[in-house]
Order: sequence, then C-alpha cells, then structure tokens
Amino acid sequence: MAINLHIPARDAIFPVAGIRIGTAEASIRKAGRRDLTVFLLAPNTTVAGVFTRNRFRAAPVQVCEAHLAAQAGIRALVINTGNANAGTGEPGLQASNQTCEALASQLGVHATQILPFSTGVILEPLPVDRLIAGLPAAVADAQSAHWFEAAHSIMTTDTQPKIHSQQIDLGGTTVTITGISKGAGMIRPNMATMLGFLATDAGLPAPLLKTLASQIANQSFNRITVDGDTSTNDSFIIMATGASGVQIQSPQDPRFQPLVQALTQAARDLAQKIVRDAEGATKFMTIQVEQAATTEEALKVAYSIAHSPLVKTAFYASDPNLGRILAAIGYAGIDDLDVSKLTLWLGDIQVATQGGRDPNYLEEDGQRIMAQAEILVRVALGRGQTSDTVYTCDFSHEYVSINADYRS
Repeated sequence: MAINLHIPARDAIFPVAGIRIGTAEASIRKAGRRDLTVFLLAPNTTVAGVFTRNRFRAAPVQVCEAHLAAQAGIRALVINTGNANAGTGEPGLQASNQTCEALASQLGVHATQILPFSTGVILEPLPVDRLIAGLPAAVADAQSAHWFEAAHSIMTTDTQPKIHSQQIDLGGTTVTITGISKGAGMIRPNMATMLGFLATDAGLPAPLLKTLASQIANQSFNRITVDGDTSTNDSFIIMATGASGVQIQSPQDPRFQPLVQALTQAARDLAQKIVRDAEGATKFMTIQVEQAATTEEALKVAYSIAHSPLVKTAFYASDPNLGRILAAIGYAGIDDLDVSKLTLWLGDIQVATQGGRDPNYLEEDGQRIMAQAEILVRVALGRGQTSDTVYTCDFSHEYVSINADYRS
C-alpha cells in the first residue's frame, strides 16, 4: 500500500515539448503487459546522467556511460522492465549494444546516440530478440502526452506510478518540468533512484546540465533508502530540450536558480514517492539530523537510524521502543560523540535529552506518534551547525513476502 502518494490527473501532466514517448508489449518477462518504453528526443536536446556506484553495475549502465562520454548528442532512450541485464558479462554488453543499434537504425541516428536502461531480475540473460522485435511498436506509439503510460511501463514491484509535473514562469515564459521514476525495493541509491527520468523544455548546455544532475541527485534521490541495498542498475537522467525558447547558458543568468529549485523539487518528489511506495511499507519516515559537525556526520547518523531493522520493525508495529534509535545513533561511527549533548524528538515530542530519557516523556505520547502514517524523527547532536535529512520507511511482513516471491 502506498503512503499518501499523489498521482496527478492526466490533465495535470504537462508534455515536454521536444520529447515523444512510446510503449509496447515485448514479453520481456511476462506476457500481456507493456514492458518496453522509448523516449524520442528532438535534435539539440542536452542529456546528463548519474549512475549507480555498485561495482557490479549492469550492462546498460556501462553503455549509457560510454555513450554520454562520446558526446554525440543523445536522440533516444530505451527502457525495458522484467530483466536487469546485470551480472550477464560480455553477452549482456552485446545485448545492450544490439538494442541501441536496432533503435538507431529505425530512427536514422548513430547507436552512440541511444541510451539503454533495464530493470528487473539480475543474473538472467536479456531476451534481446524479443526486445528488438518490440521496438517498432514502441516507436509507432510515441506521443508527447504519453508520460502516464511510461510511468506504468517502467514499473516492476511498484504498486503505483511515480509522476511529477509542473510549469513555472521564467522571465515571462512558461517552462515545463515533467518526470517519472520507478523503484520499490533494493533502494539505497548511492547516486540516484533505480530509474528516474526528468525533463524540461528549458535549454541548458551539456556541461552545466551534467553538474546539475549530480547536485540535484544529492538533494533528492541520494537522500532516500528503503532497505540499504544499492541496485546494479540505478540511473537518473535529466533532459533539457530548449523547445520553450528559454536558453540558460550560465549560473549567472537570473533564471538559473529558479529553474534549479524547480528541478530539485521535482526530483525530491519523485524520490520520496519511491519510499512512499516501498515494498510492504506502511509508514513514511523523515530522519532529520541537526547540529552535526559535517554533512557526512549527519548522514552517518540518519542512515544508521534509517537502515536499522530493529528501528524499522518497531515503527511497523507502532511500538515506541525508542532505545533502538539511540543505539543506532551510537553505532553510526562517530567515535567522539558526546551523548550528554544529544536530544531526540519523535514528532513534536522530546524523548531523550542529556544522554537519557526526557523526564516529561510519556510512552503513550510516543505511541500516538508511532501510529501515524508519516513520522518525523529529529536528532540534535550538539556538535555543530550542519543539518541533513534522509527519507525512509518501515519494514513489514509484506516486504519479506514480496522479495521471497519476486522471481515467481
């Protein structure tokens, strides 16, 4: 069950001029569902990406990195679900390259102008013949308004599509930002989400967009975790078509910061929707760490809390066994942490102070907060002025069931 996950109505999903999207049934893993998606990009669209740091990164990730480095001008993306094409060795690389070559041939472009993406089961050969056979139908289906269909097509264990769309005014011109993402488990992206695609009809030069992709990922997809596992296929792509007529060449342009803020907001929403639809999740938890000495320190504590199975199961049970949070803070890796300076809040309730239980804390207050669907855990370390936030969820029986039956 998704936790307060907003799916915009179709008439609130704005097409991005310069991008057409098509989907098709390729029977990659299961028959009778759309599992193949293509994004067709207008000439001069700039594209940047951030990818998994998992050393076992999938074949399509390796091909994407090579094609972006070639700077040939990306003209299309192709995404399959049902098979990750990871842990597939040289045959997997050949399959990703064959996919690019087949789509490039249909579009009359070079293979290095295609970015491939895969998501699904690891360690199984990609049925590339079926994928290639489905490409003509996906290309024929391409329309500018097909974001909703694409959000469904890229899903695996997701129960809901993840879509964000908005329009902003930049210097008197309306600019569109629309994106989709997918992911529900195996989420502790060390860069971005499992798959995320964000587009705008503003124009940005490739070097500036590349820098932005990393900055935006660090403020959004790099601040979520479901289970602490970094996928082999994580990919986050930003596309800027320039079709609105707005061209921003440098950070000094007064329109730059408003655009960055809107893109970051969109990416953060797409990232949080992954946590809201996490496998078996019943609680959405915000872990906010304040008064840290550094960002690294704040994130150590936040992720230590967010990854603790004991903390996550306590939240699922609405059990205010909050000593588990203190324990997670204690083993986060800050060797000189002075616990007498630490303060812990659950929602608006102060739970611990000066190294022990707050004298005014009542367990029934903690239980009231724990029963809510959205919960804030706030920690002040008393070490500095740096703050950071991580978003996570609880662990339920359903998480185990979903992952036990994933390949069935």
